[in-house]
Amino acid sequence: MSSRIKLLERDAVTQEAAAIYDALLAQRGVVPNMFKALAYSPDVANGVAGFLKPLLSDGPLPGWYKELVAVRISILCESEYAIRAHTLSAQKKGASEAQLSGIHTFETGPYTETEKLGFRLADRLHRGASAIDDAFFQQLQQAFAPAALVELFLTAAAFEMFPRFIDGLRIPVTPLPTAK
Repeated sequence: MSSRIKLLERDAVTQEAAAIYDALLAQRGVVPNMFKALAYSPDVANGVAGFLKPLLSDGPLPGWYKELVAVRISILCESEYAIRAHTLSAQKKGASEAQLSGIHTFETGPYTETEKLGFRLADRLHRGASAIDDAFFQQLQQAFAPAALVELFLTAAAFEMFPRFIDGLRIPVTPLPTAK
């Protein structure tokens, strides 16, 4: 299937969008196709880039773990684009091959009990906020500091949205960067 909207290349975007393309190209070696769609609205593209950078960087939770949470949600959303993108990002940020391959069946994977609890949160949030009852939230509070909880919830929630945007517009998977 082809994209429902034309993906904009650098020569077809505003100066503001071109600056985002240049930053992404320098950082990742490729401009993700999602941003080639977001470029129709440079302010939104800039906002999304600004939102994702701190969210997926090391903070109260390590970046590789948040990328794995994004992979888990992407699996649940059945988004090949997001699965590939966040698997690659998790790998670049230090996730092991065992962690990457174990995310489909995380309960038996090579994760700590706290990491598994975070993946359980992602699964429950995917079903809906009502799946996070008070007893489960209490378990989360015992395992995660408040700042980590905010990152965990926001990461899981954000990656409910992005696969729906990407897959609804049928944005194709971004090719891997070319070796230099």
